Amino acid sequence: MRSIWKGAITFGLVNVPVKVYSATEDHDIALHQVHDADGGRIRYQRRCEIDGEIIEYQNIARAYDDGERTVILTKDDLASLPEEKSREIEVVEFVPSEQIDPIMFDKSYYLEPDSKSPKAYALLRKTLETTDRTAVVHFALRQKTRLAALRVRGDVLVLQTLLWGDEVREAAFPALDEPTRVSSQELDMAMSLVDQFAGDFEPEKFTDDYQEQLRTLIDAKLAQGDSVDTDETFGRSPDDGDGGEVLDLMEALRRSVDKSRGAAGPKADASDDSEDAPAKKATAKAPAKKKPAAKKASKAS
Repeated sequence: MRSIWKGAITFGLVNVPVKVYSATEDHDIALHQVHDADGGRIRYQRRCEIDGEIIEYQNIARAYDDGERTVILTKDDLASLPEEKSREIEVVEFVPSEQIDPIMFDKSYYLEPDSKSPKAYALLRKTLETTDRTAVVHFALRQKTRLAALRVRGDVLVLQTLLWGDEVREAAFPALDEPTRVSSQELDMAMSLVDQFAGDFEPEKFTDDYQEQLRTLIDAKLAQGDSVDTDETFGRSPDDGDGGEVLDLMEALRRSVDKSRGAAGPKADASDDSEDAPAKKATAKAPAKKKPAAKKASKAS
């Protein structure tokens, strides 16, 4: 990793020099825009509306327009602001960790000690752990003043930028104002379903299905050309669809619980010495293998 910023955490007379690193990265497949008729790349040009010339990045400035006048702000103008020049991550207060609503979290950054002795860094980390507090800090990064939460993750201090209070919308939905009655039977059924799905959160168990399917589709088109049957590529049956019967809440809960219990069933049977289980699986899968072959035969004829 390469640091994107250097500064120092300050609270009281304590100064903790740190390097800042992005804690997350995007693994989405990069796509660009093309003309659908011939595949020609679509590119955007930075063209001046007055003289029509294409402008290089180094000649582009920022501006504010109040409707009548335009004020141009150069990079030097913005860099001269006192807040932008500051390299301090100032601790404003230490608050109970549970008081910060997760909806306010924005981007995450790792902080690495940037001094010969990491003692001050370790002291701050230990203090936050012992008191179960989060430091609310104020700093400037990339021409923006930011509020952030400074907390501990493992052995590392993590800086998570926060949205400002007026950036979080209030949720006001008329439907929630209507009184709603939940029966004890519905609640018991829902709690039973929760028990069926109970577990510990392990992020590595989950994958981005859309990106995997997109990669499969791209690979299929690279191998076979543009005439790819998407349903055939992903093994979908013609009977699959978005429609379906409408279920009431209790019936939906009941089916969900039954389905969850059924999914757990084979695990219990796996320990049996029955020789029929493999045979049943084989016969269940056999028809699915024959269908594609039948399609090919009909096409050939």
